[in-house]
Amino acid sequence: SLNREFYKISVGGLNDSNELLGHRRTYIGASCGKIIQGIKKCKTKNPVILIDEVDKMVKDYKGDPASALLEILDPEQNKFFSDNFLEESYDLSNVLFIATANYLENVPEPLRDRLEIIELNSYTEIEKLHIAKEHLIKKAVLDAGLQLNKVEFSDEALYHIIRYYTREAGVRQLGRQLGTICRKIAVQTLKEKRKTKKVVNIKKVKEYLGREKFDYTKKEEE
Repeated sequence: SLNREFYKISVGGLNDSNELLGHRRTYIGASCGKIIQGIKKCKTKNPVILIDEVDKMVKDYKGDPASALLEILDPEQNKFFSDNFLEESYDLSNVLFIATANYLENVPEPLRDRLEIIELNSYTEIEKLHIAKEHLIKKAVLDAGLQLNKVEFSDEALYHIIRYYTREAGVRQLGRQLGTICRKIAVQTLKEKRKTKKVVNIKKVKEYLGREKFDYTKKEEE
């Protein structure tokens, strides 16, 4: 939408600040940091760089990558960003940085201070239902080696899975549960040796997924 080059950097589990700031040329196999590598690949000085999972960086004896990000993300400082490998200052102020995190509490306070925070709310039940119908069911059915016209999920069954078998902001677990059901249908189809259409209702969901894992407003009824 911005008509700019895009580059993604994943920093989940990163514990070496030199991965971002580059290695000095005195070391064997030295290279520039991930930021400069991204700019080289994009071949432009104003790309969009996505820094993924900034809440999962690790601080240890190799350095503190969160501190390295302070210089990279601060528009006042990053005009004179210094990569250890380049040994020349480079202007990062034209780069649009987007950082993602699941838990804001895990992002260090000094780094949080330099970010404009945009919170994305979790999907509603209705949104999850439509995502399942338009994307997840198709993927789960094909991954299980079944035909799309041989498996059908009722809306009530999908709502039941969403309410009693998942508790999440996204739809990852919902996708897993649908995959479990489709694999069990595939086994059942092989045993029966006849390709009849399977309709998954609430009763079948309980049969395939076992006991319900979560309560859904049951305690509020009385």
